[in-house]
Amino acid sequence: MAMAMALRRLASSIDKLIRLLFNGGSLYYMSPKQLNSPLEAVDPEIANTIEHEKARQWKVIDEGLGVLLLHKCGLQLIPSENFTSVSVMQAVGSVMTNTVRYIDMAQSLCQKRALEAFRLDPAKWGVNVQPLSSANFQVYTGLLKPHDRIMAHDRIIVGIYPLDIRCESQLEKSATLFRPKLIVAGASAYARLYDYARIRKVCDKQKAILLADMAHISGLVAAGVIPSPFEYADVVTTTTHKSSALVYMVCDKQKAILLADMAHISGLVAAGVIPSPFEYADVVTTTTHKSLRGPRGAMIFFRKGVKEINKQGKEATTPEYRAYQEQVLSNCSRFAQTLVEKGYEIVSGGTENHLVLVNLKNKGIDGSRVEKVLESVHIAANKNTVPGDVSAMVPGGIRMGTPALTSRGFVEEDFAKVAEFFDASVKLAVKIKAETKGTKLKDFLAVQSAPHFQSEITKLRHEVEAYAKQFPTVGFEKESMKYKD
Repeated sequence: MAMAMALRRLASSIDKLIRLLFNGGSLYYMSPKQLNSPLEAVDPEIANTIEHEKARQWKVIDEGLGVLLLHKCGLQLIPSENFTSVSVMQAVGSVMTNTVRYIDMAQSLCQKRALEAFRLDPAKWGVNVQPLSSANFQVYTGLLKPHDRIMAHDRIIVGIYPLDIRCESQLEKSATLFRPKLIVAGASAYARLYDYARIRKVCDKQKAILLADMAHISGLVAAGVIPSPFEYADVVTTTTHKSSALVYMVCDKQKAILLADMAHISGLVAAGVIPSPFEYADVVTTTTHKSLRGPRGAMIFFRKGVKEINKQGKEATTPEYRAYQEQVLSNCSRFAQTLVEKGYEIVSGGTENHLVLVNLKNKGIDGSRVEKVLESVHIAANKNTVPGDVSAMVPGGIRMGTPALTSRGFVEEDFAKVAEFFDASVKLAVKIKAETKGTKLKDFLAVQSAPHFQSEITKLRHEVEAYAKQFPTVGFEKESMKYKD
């Protein structure tokens, strides 16, 4: 009896404390009102943060984060970035986030559309649209055993992933020496097309799995404007906007496949505390969000998901989408041509996709310094390693692409103008370097801040802004912004 009374008193005390902590019980008793209130009323701090992000995307540089993402008044040339459509934003922010009752329906539709987008036979291909990231890692953990070898690109040569894929004899020689279990065909700064048939022959000779990572080119593949890896690859991974991930796996209809899903036990299997399915299964799948990394919990925030992939899958099958991707290629070709005419060296001699990799060494400048000048005039691009570099800290190149500006309506002549802006920025960087006595980047930046250089930077920035403002924006309009100026 005494225990029961003590528990009631404790419960009463806790209830009073909760009411006091949450402003007289407003959180507890007024949750329906709060749930139906706009973000500005419920969480003005987050709402204000979003408004600041709008302002940053509209025009300014966030020097504290070292990030440049320009929406209206600048030029976005980072090849792995693009503008998300309003319809995709609406799908991501819909009531589907509340429950999972209809998520299976959305996921099935998403899988159907993903296969249709790449013109795949459902009898031969399956697709997993659940990964929000780490798709390649899931392939590695699902198909490889400890100590199996993976062969991929040399970062110094072509981007994130050793060898020039076009050098067929070198590829075969390296594979013979290394004996990989899996070969990755995919990169972030490779401006040429892959010879998937040749890579397939090498994989067959080594009895290796061919993983095609088409994250950077999947839009072009979906539109049918560049060759598809699906005819030759065992597994294909991609993203929809450098955030969500898809995994495609080929199925042999004539052969039964033992599929072992160890999503909930992968961490225990990796630790060796329970039996492994690898000895008996043909394919093992897993995830990184359950026992391997921890529970999902109730607070996973993500930019893209099943709903976003679903919407983009539908967009990718339209004639308009193919026309857009054709324009991306045409713009990039003209961009590269204009740069060559201005004396720039393009790695591999040109481009066959959406990006160009410029070797700046013949200009006497490096990518880090040019990147900083580009930022100051509101042009977003990436410093990048090029052949001959010994360090990624001071790379000799700049990586640029055409998707984002094509989304805003830029055509070939516009990219000829963009090349002029880039050339002016490089020449300015060379002038600043000539007056810099130290060898470190901070010495360069100190000279760049000198009044006479700031005057030139301001003039060029205004020219860039004036040109960029002619084109429409994607995602939001200035009228919806809190910080317009």
